[in-house]
Amino acid sequence: MQQLIYFFRKYRYFLFFLLLEILALALIINNLSFHKSKFVSSANNITGGFYNKANSISDYFQLNNENKELTEENLSLKNKIHQLEQIIDTISETKVLDTTKYNQQYSYINGKIINNNYSEKSNFILINLGLKDSISKEMAVINSKGIIGITEDISNNYSRVQSILNKKSNINASLKNGSHFGSLTWNGKDYNIVQLLDLPRQAIIKTGDTIITGGKSTIFPEGIPIGHVLNIEEGGTSVTRIVNIKLFNDMSNLKNIYVIRDFDKKEIRNLESQKNE
Repeated sequence: MQQLIYFFRKYRYFLFFLLLEILALALIINNLSFHKSKFVSSANNITGGFYNKANSISDYFQLNNENKELTEENLSLKNKIHQLEQIIDTISETKVLDTTKYNQQYSYINGKIINNNYSEKSNFILINLGLKDSISKEMAVINSKGIIGITEDISNNYSRVQSILNKKSNINASLKNGSHFGSLTWNGKDYNIVQLLDLPRQAIIKTGDTIITGGKSTIFPEGIPIGHVLNIEEGGTSVTRIVNIKLFNDMSNLKNIYVIRDFDKKEIRNLESQKNE
């Protein structure tokens, strides 16, 4: 104890100077957007490298579960490919297939989650994809079971994703068997349950119904699974009616992901901005 007191007495001026430097740096980062973005980018690289090393060890012990998940996903994809082949064969027998109608709008980039937060009010996820992988802001992040989040901050090798378990998250969602849609949010309570708000009163919805992305934005394509209706908290209006959705994903146990690239996003947003002007 005596040695500790002696240390603080001897270096008190240096420690005081160091404290002031830290406070000044914090004020610069918080108040200047350019410095803040550079700091977040650098932090992503540093923490990303650390989590990447840690995850490479844990990955080895989770190979059986991952292989099972990938096998199930491959089976689903094979079934869909077979269905598409049958459709193409049917069309080819009746008329010439106009390939210009089937230009690719989306591409998928596969990656892994190296750090996942789900116990806070504003949760973020770190993935091992960055600028070098053609990742940019506001790209959808999903897996074989459903939606996960939206890319927010990007560095060369890593990206920070705003999880759907974030108080700022607001995603367009709709009924699978209907045309009505609302806003998907999270109340910060259960990490496996989100809320669907602003659903019109005329929308008929019941427990067990499947909820998917509505496709009314340039981030998530239409039809990506979200979850099923757990229960409905009725209110006097559509604004006060809350539909609790049980996610298909276990948000505490995520690993393999896909980032969706929309080739038409820039064109669509340019048109929208002209309309707003």
